[in-house]
Amino acid sequence: MTTKQLTITLPELAAGERYLCGVVDENGAVTHTILLPGDADPAPWEAQMAWAKSIGGDLPSRTEQAIAFASMPEEFERDWYWSNQQYSSVSGYAWSQRFHYGYQCGSHETNELRARAVRRLVIQ
Repeated sequence: MTTKQLTITLPELAAGERYLCGVVDENGAVTHTILLPGDADPAPWEAQMAWAKSIGGDLPSRTEQAIAFASMPEEFERDWYWSNQQYSSVSGYAWSQRFHYGYQCGSHETNELRARAVRRLVIQ
């Protein structure tokens, strides 16, 4: 079996940004996730999605939140944060994570939770 060497070049970061993770897909493209500085005060899910977009980002996925909890919990308040993923089995719910215990669950989208934005770069 032949293995392919892969070199990953990390992107440059702006002031206050933190490199979160890189994921390689089946085609060899790397998606880098960068945590943007600053929290948004508690607000409903749709408002937090709009806030993240307004600063050039997105809310993190559930996987990205789990990585953030494992690798940089000091970047978050010990509170609930919205992800960018809706809860597929129940209408009107989206996934959230508590950055105290690492617990993830579906929360009603009208609940007011904190948010942290990320930006993603795809490198072919």
